[in-house]
Amino acid sequence: MSNPYDVSPHIAGTAPGRPRMFQTRLAQAAWTALPLVTLSLAAAVPFVVAAVRGVIKPRIAVVYAIAEVATLTFSVVTADPDGKNASPFAGLAIILLTITAATHTALLDQDKIRIGK
Repeated sequence: MSNPYDVSPHIAGTAPGRPRMFQTRLAQAAWTALPLVTLSLAAAVPFVVAAVRGVIKPRIAVVYAIAEVATLTFSVVTADPDGKNASPFAGLAIILLTITAATHTALLDQDKIRIGK
């Protein structure tokens, strides 16, 4: 007779799995589109929600929040009111943050990726 307290990975339902961020593909598409639609103004929001749900470690959400604030602060500080001497680096930083946040949001429920989980 087998041990009823055995938590073998081969027995279905014995060990709870990692929490999921997305329940449907539509939810995944909506959360992935959030950084794109807001042009990185809400880049950290999916990661804060994922940290609250226990999908990722909170330090990842903190890093994204710091990156978002730093990028937006940099773009405001380097902005030229006249538009004659505007820095192209501010726009590049916003685009890179937007693409990075959208890509990482789409990968939140991938089982193959273990970094930060």
